[in-house]
Amino acid sequence: MMQYPSIDPVALSIGPLQLHWYGLMYVFAFLAGWLLGRWRASRSWSTWTAEMVDEFVTWAMLGVILGARLGYVLFYDLSAYVADPVEIIRVWNGGMSFHGGLVGVVTASWLWGRRNGRSLLDILDFVAPLVPTGLFFGRIGNFINAELWGKVTDSPLGMIFPGAGPLPRHPSQLYEAGLEGVLTFVILWIYSSRPRPRGAVAGLFGVLYAVSRITVEFFRVPDAQLGYLFAGWVTMGQILCLPLLAAGLWLIWRAYRPGAKA
Repeated sequence: MMQYPSIDPVALSIGPLQLHWYGLMYVFAFLAGWLLGRWRASRSWSTWTAEMVDEFVTWAMLGVILGARLGYVLFYDLSAYVADPVEIIRVWNGGMSFHGGLVGVVTASWLWGRRNGRSLLDILDFVAPLVPTGLFFGRIGNFINAELWGKVTDSPLGMIFPGAGPLPRHPSQLYEAGLEGVLTFVILWIYSSRPRPRGAVAGLFGVLYAVSRITVEFFRVPDAQLGYLFAGWVTMGQILCLPLLAAGLWLIWRAYRPGAKA
């Protein structure tokens, strides 16, 4: 069994002000995405400039934060937020949905693309390899908050999480950080290191994320307020991944079909 490294969720306190690690993870995520985006923009094959990346990141930040929070409220715990609407703005307590954030960033990309004359698929192809770094930091934030832990296990990887009882559990946050974050980043970064057919990079991201999330959900305890939705094992996260998986497969097929536009 591994020892859970109990970390104070508050990184820094200055009087009544508190800086939470969960919030810092979002800062690290956007900083990493911005720096990697600027590096991609500097490549000879890129049609982006550093200034375009700077402007887009601002739009993406708003899209991700608003979408992720509203997505969690709508998909996972609507009744609780209706009872206490102020809780919606307490993002440091956790409660961000990847799928809501995805809708938010796609919407922001579409609006920014209309403003700047860029194709939505071209934007998503450029942005997709940057997203796994954000997923990595987000899952580390979940781990520090000791939330979204896994099922009870006798595996050597098991940990006893605060508030999760006396039995060791899968550190599912770390599984997701490894699959959705590190592995997905490596594959996408290598794949996108040279020009690919339009939509292929975005499609590959959709497939990799959906497969990773669906897999880890088998080791993770579902949200208490929802539980399993079907057959004693299907979770909300898995259901929300199915449209993403289908969209990713369709984009890859579309990109590589005969006569596809490069």
